Amino acid sequence: MSARHIASRWLPLSAVALAASITAAPVHAAGTLVGWASLPANTPAEGPTTGQFGINGFGANGILLPVAHGQAVQGFSAVLPGPTAQSFYVMPDNGFGTQGNSADALLRVYAVQPDFKTWNGQAVVGAGTVSPVSYKKGKAQISFTSSSFIGLRDPDHKIGFPIQADFAHYYNNAANPAVDASIRNNRLLTGADFDIESLRADKKGNLWFGEEFGPFLVKTDASGKVLRSEIQLPNIAPAGSTSTGAFVQAPQNPYLAGATPNLGGSRGFEGMAINPSRDKLYTLLEGSVTGDATKTLRINEFDTHTEAYTQRVWKYKLDAAGTNIGDMTAVNDHEFLVLERNGTTATSTSGTPFKKVYKIDINKLDADGNVDKVEIVDLMNVADPHDLNSDGSTTFTFPYVTIEDILILDATTILVMNDNNFPGGGGRSASPDINEFLKIKLDTPLALQQPVPLPGRGRDEQDDERDNDKR
Repeated sequence: MSARHIASRWLPLSAVALAASITAAPVHAAGTLVGWASLPANTPAEGPTTGQFGINGFGANGILLPVAHGQAVQGFSAVLPGPTAQSFYVMPDNGFGTQGNSADALLRVYAVQPDFKTWNGQAVVGAGTVSPVSYKKGKAQISFTSSSFIGLRDPDHKIGFPIQADFAHYYNNAANPAVDASIRNNRLLTGADFDIESLRADKKGNLWFGEEFGPFLVKTDASGKVLRSEIQLPNIAPAGSTSTGAFVQAPQNPYLAGATPNLGGSRGFEGMAINPSRDKLYTLLEGSVTGDATKTLRINEFDTHTEAYTQRVWKYKLDAAGTNIGDMTAVNDHEFLVLERNGTTATSTSGTPFKKVYKIDINKLDADGNVDKVEIVDLMNVADPHDLNSDGSTTFTFPYVTIEDILILDATTILVMNDNNFPGGGGRSASPDINEFLKIKLDTPLALQQPVPLPGRGRDEQDDERDNDKR
């Protein structure tokens, strides 16, 4: 989990002409909370024991681990539309924040359905809860069993370096517990293999995961089976950069071979969007590449058909108060929404929480070559006239360390969620943080372009059972 721890090379003439006329001053917009739900911090799922490697919680939260004979559903770093109109696919990251403590945390995508608290014109209705549903059809589930998630796995040995499933003991250390048989037998991927932070589906229904240890792109089919070797990020330097090296590489990159990394740890693909045609990915790094301007982050374009990066790169400039981005999603072919934040929370002893949603436009650049950026929601100042989260205030704030999920529901409504960094806490209080699901009505409609529909996922129960046997 990232908290624990760009002028284009091919500029359209219209973008150059516009550059001088664009101002960087953000336009304030509060937005209105129209739906709220939450999932308890300590939510378990079916699976092998996890949390065996010395994770420290917030205060006494460390007692929540390990989870015996189960996985921690924990916080989410990506969200996609689910199998039904009311459900969502949510993706936790690598588990517990570092490569060294997440070898028994399985990489998964869960299906959930919130029962949002909303205002019906007379009263607040809805339970405000989040429940598991079946992954393929969105049917209600009592608990997070194997029918409610897919797990990433590499049965065909596509990954180019050793993974935990190749070892007899976690981290290939005989002093550690034996790698669970289900991980070895099914070659399941874990949080010591990849730190997945973003997720998109291409036009064929294949899944693309952006991760931070490489940083790499990982391609799987719709069931989570790896289809090819991981893809490194070539070092396509934006104008003005003095960056060197053939690739952008973090300290955990297994292909460093003694070279000096040019990207900080946990600063990889925190955000990744896909265009409405579902054939171009836009990867947004969380940290600056060595040699790039201070507080600028790269956006790279990737072609899912050729499975290669194009030469197009842009620069995203962090706000003076911002330290990290949390997610990125497409509005249309050239506009995107980006979550930006700092690490300050409601329980921090100093500093002010900074958590905002910006709209950017890669066709418009400022005088320094950064993409145009306009504030559309201040997550620390959202109108909540009906007090949907029952905190006694008509102004809603979202002061968590990591806010890593954004999804456009329609032209005037977005979904925003936090990563609770389980077993961490301190977002709102010293208690373990919950996962909150927010529906926010925007002050101004987006110029939304609907994505092409995905291939159907429906299969009969017999197919479901066969798939479950693989997990």
